Amino acid sequence: MSSRGNRFLDSLNDGRSVWLDNDKVSDLPSHPAFTGTLNTISRLFDFLDDSKVRDHVGYPVTGSDKYAHSSFLVPYSAEDLARRSHAFSYWAKETNGVMSRLSDYARSLVTGWYGSRKQLGKLDSQLESKISAYYQEARDKDLFLTTSLLDPQIDRSKGLDDQRIAERYLHVVKETSEGIVLSGAKMIATGAPYTNDFLIFSFNKVDVRHSKHAHAIIVPAGSKGLHIVCRESFAEVGVQDHPLSARYDEMDAVLLFDEVLVPWERVLINGDADAVWKLRSHVSSNTLAFHQTIVRFVAKLEFVTGVTFAVADAIGVNGFLHVQEKLGELITQIDTMKALVIASEAQAKVDPATGMWLPEASYIDTARSIGTKLYPRAIEILQQVGAGGFVQTPAKMSQFDGPLSDLLNLYFEGVSINAENKVQLFKLAWDLLGSQLGSRHELYERFYAGDPVRSFANQYLSSDKSALVDPIWKLLRQSR
Repeated sequence: MSSRGNRFLDSLNDGRSVWLDNDKVSDLPSHPAFTGTLNTISRLFDFLDDSKVRDHVGYPVTGSDKYAHSSFLVPYSAEDLARRSHAFSYWAKETNGVMSRLSDYARSLVTGWYGSRKQLGKLDSQLESKISAYYQEARDKDLFLTTSLLDPQIDRSKGLDDQRIAERYLHVVKETSEGIVLSGAKMIATGAPYTNDFLIFSFNKVDVRHSKHAHAIIVPAGSKGLHIVCRESFAEVGVQDHPLSARYDEMDAVLLFDEVLVPWERVLINGDADAVWKLRSHVSSNTLAFHQTIVRFVAKLEFVTGVTFAVADAIGVNGFLHVQEKLGELITQIDTMKALVIASEAQAKVDPATGMWLPEASYIDTARSIGTKLYPRAIEILQQVGAGGFVQTPAKMSQFDGPLSDLLNLYFEGVSINAENKVQLFKLAWDLLGSQLGSRHELYERFYAGDPVRSFANQYLSSDKSALVDPIWKLLRQSR
C-alpha cells in the first residue's frame, strides 16, 4: 500500500488546469517549480504512517484503527486542544515556520464547522448534513485544503453596484439540477496548485441585494473550467545555495472560474448573504483556525532569531551592546508570542452552544495583529546584524571545490566557523531576507490576516471598553 505522501501526490493527477509562465503544467510533482515544495508536503503527510512520530501530529479516529491529522480533532477538552497545538507546532518546526498554509489552517475551519454543525444547520436546512459528510471525507482521505476569499484588485473604490466589477467578481451564472455554475475570479489562493479542494466564500459582507455573489462553496481543484494562474515561481534548485527556496516555496495563485459547475453537495450556502456572513464570521471555527496561525508564527520567529544569533556569532558582533540590544529584542518577540499562545490555551473555555473547548480569542487576535509588525522588524534586525556581508558571498557553494578554494577558505572564514559553513549560513540568511521567497514572506506576514489597520481597529471596537473607562470616572468622582 502506498504511503499517504504518495497518495497525496497521486491525487494531483485529476486533470486540474494549473498555469505557470504561460504553460499548462501537466505533471506537478516533476515540475521544478513544485518539486521541492511537494517533496516537503509529502514527507509531512508520511508522518501519520510512522508509528514513532504519528502521535505528534495525529490522533486515532474513534471507531477505527486509522489516524487523522490533529487539525481534524474536534477539541472537547484541554487535552484535545493541546494535541492540536502540538501538531501545529510540530509541522511548523519541521518547516521552520516558513510554510504557513500546510492545510492545517483550512482543515481547522472545516473542523470548527463540523463541531458547530447543529448550530450552523439553522442557516440552511441541508448545511448540517453537508458539513458532516465533507468533514468525514476530508479527514479520512487526508485532503489538502486551502482557502481563497479575496476578490481581484480591479477598482477598490467601487463595489458590486458597478456592473464592470460585479461581472468579474465570482458570481453564480445559473443553477442546474447538478449544482451551481460560477464565473469570475478569486485571490489569493496559497497552495492552490496542489490543494485538493478550495474553501471559497466572501471575505467581506455582501449586501443582500447581490445574492448571486453570496455563496459558501467547496470547489475541487480539478473542476472543469477552473484555471489556477500561478505567480512567478520563487523555487530554486539546490538546497546548499537556496536552503529555503529549494524546499518551501508555497505557490500563490489567482483562480479564474469559466462557468465552473459546483455540485450541490459542495454548495454549503447559496444566495443568502446573511447566512454566508454568519458562516464566514463564525467565532468557533475562526478561533480554531486562527489558533494554528499563531502557533506557526512562534516557530517562524524562533527560526529568524536562530539565524540572526548564528550570524552575529559568526562575524564576532555579539559582544557589541547595540547588537545585544537587537538580539534581546528578538527574544522578547518570541516570548511575547509564546505568552499569547499559552494564555489563549490556559484561558480556553467550553463553548456552551457546541461543547467545544476553544482558546481565548482575544489573545489570538492580539498575536495576529502585532505579528504584522514583529516579523518585518525581525527581518530588519537580521539585516542590521549581517549588513553588507549578505551580498559578499560567492555565487555557488561548489566554488569551495574549485580553483579558488584555498583563497575562499582564507578570506571567508568566521570567528569560530570555517569559511564554507559561514558562507552557507549567509546564503540561508539571504534566502530568508533578500531572495524573492524572503520578500514574499515579509509581504505575507504583513497582510495574511487582512488589513492590519482594520485588525487593530476591530480589536478596539470589540473590546470591553467600560472595564477600562469606568475605573477612571470612579476615581474622578471620588476626587470631587
